[in-house]
Amino acid sequence: MSFHERLVYVAKVPLLGRVANAVLRVLGVNIPSGVVVGRGLSLPHGAVGLVVHERTVLGDNVKLYQGVTLGRSDTHLAPDVTRPGGRILVGDDVVIGASATVLFRSGETLTIGDRAVVGANALVLRSVPAGEIWAGNPARRVATRE
Repeated sequence: MSFHERLVYVAKVPLLGRVANAVLRVLGVNIPSGVVVGRGLSLPHGAVGLVVHERTVLGDNVKLYQGVTLGRSDTHLAPDVTRPGGRILVGDDVVIGASATVLFRSGETLTIGDRAVVGANALVLRSVPAGEIWAGNPARRVATRE
């Protein structure tokens, strides 16, 4: 487990969490304490530039590369126009490639299914079924994962 990955888990410890989160931010990784993180999170290359929305749930053995953004697509709208809630659910054994962006709308849940792969630089705006490989802008299914 890399230093960055250890910090993500330490950030969940009440007293050490603030220090770990501060160090992660200095290292270019933004994973708020509200993010649920499964076992075996992998951050290849330190995942510099990683931004994860506070209501995201990451399953087991998720791999997030550098520059990945998991966030909301409608932050530009006035609060009275948006719906409460919404989140991203990332399943188990998911790989999200470098500089990929996954965006959900307020009030909705966007799911990246188990064993799915999101290609580098992809823009995902809707749920990805389990075992599929998505790429492009906007992202679409290009293959299935064996």
